[in-house]
Amino acid sequence: MSTIRVAIDGPSGAGKSTLARSAAGKLGFVYVDTGAIYRTIGLYVCQNHIDPEDGEAVPAALESIYVDLRYDGEGRQQMLLNGRDVSQDIRLPEISRFASAVSALPAVRAHLLELQRALGRVHNVIMDGRDIGTVVLPDAEVKIYLTAAPRARAERRCRELERRGTPQPFEEVLRDIEARDWRDIHRAAAPLRMAEDAVLLDTTGLDFQESEKALLDIIRERTGL
Repeated sequence: MSTIRVAIDGPSGAGKSTLARSAAGKLGFVYVDTGAIYRTIGLYVCQNHIDPEDGEAVPAALESIYVDLRYDGEGRQQMLLNGRDVSQDIRLPEISRFASAVSALPAVRAHLLELQRALGRVHNVIMDGRDIGTVVLPDAEVKIYLTAAPRARAERRCRELERRGTPQPFEEVLRDIEARDWRDIHRAAAPLRMAEDAVLLDTTGLDFQESEKALLDIIRERTGL
């Protein structure tokens, strides 16, 4: 029996990870946060004082980086960097810039492509990122483009940072989101865009429960679950 692959793309702070993780739990699917994979690469680059935009130094460092995923008893994805659990470290605000920069390098994306595709061959997955429906899983059974207005995304990110004990001013968060949107859309390697056969889900005016219901409705309608 073939697997079911749900590809969720969208800009930073749209709630992809939170919604995808919750929906995967309800459906009994494996959740794959591809952004966390790039953050793990970014963390290594940061810790080793490598310029994240260096198209030669970063690819050269990949030989020293072993990234692995594991799941706890509740199905939460944990990231391992060279055998060490870095699930919390990769969420530090400063790692966002490193993750965005390394993810724009073609060599990094090519290096991680097979890891991501392999997960979709052996599990029913909900995978989120920037290029899942367009590059990683172009033949996914369900493709969704999840987005929200920049200010709404900034407000959500501020609340998330406060919960983690790393608050940032709203205007600073908004500027970071808008800057990352520009980089993700204009990068040469796998730019952020909506796949032609994706369903648009804009959660600007929706709370979490409403957003999750809309997401699950799309998945169930497209798969017959």
